[in-house]
Amino acid sequence: MGNHTQNDELNNELNIVYRYLVKKGVPHKDAEDAVQETAYKYLRYSDSIRSSKVRSWLIRVALNFYYDQRRKDKKYIFNLKENIRESESDEMPEAVILENERKEELHLLLNKLKPRFRELLLLKYESELSYDEISKLLGMSISSIKTNLFRARKKLVKLYEEANDGR
Repeated sequence: MGNHTQNDELNNELNIVYRYLVKKGVPHKDAEDAVQETAYKYLRYSDSIRSSKVRSWLIRVALNFYYDQRRKDKKYIFNLKENIRESESDEMPEAVILENERKEELHLLLNKLKPRFRELLLLKYESELSYDEISKLLGMSISSIKTNLFRARKKLVKLYEEANDGR
C-alpha cells in the first residue's frame, strides 16, 4: 500500500512539473518527453534525493532536459497557443471561451516580463514552490527571490493596468 501512495505522490509531482513546463511555453510533446525522462531519472536516483526537495529537483531536471534537447535541435520553441484547455462537458461554452481569453491575456502579459521575472512568478504561483525551494533551484538568496518577486508582481500589475486602460 505504501508503494501505491508513493507512486500517486510521484504522479502528482510530475503533473505539476508538466503544467509548469507548459506554462513556461514548452510545447506539449516536449513537456511530455521531459517529464518522462525526469520520471526515469527520479526512479533511478531517488535514493540520493532529499524528500523535502523532490519538486524542485524534478523541475530542474525537466528544464535541463528540455534545454538540452533544444540545444541539440538548435532551436527554441515557445508555443503558448497549445495551452488552451479542452472544455469539460459540464461547462458552458461562454465560460470556456472567457477562461481561455483570460489565460491568453495573462500569457501575453507574462511574455512582456523579463525572463527571470516570468520564471519566478511561475515557480512561486504555478508550481507553488516556497522561497527556500526557489532559492535552491535558481541559486539565488531568499532575499533576492523576495525582492525580484515583488518587482515581478508590480510590473505584471502595471502591464495589466496599461492593457486594460486602452479598452
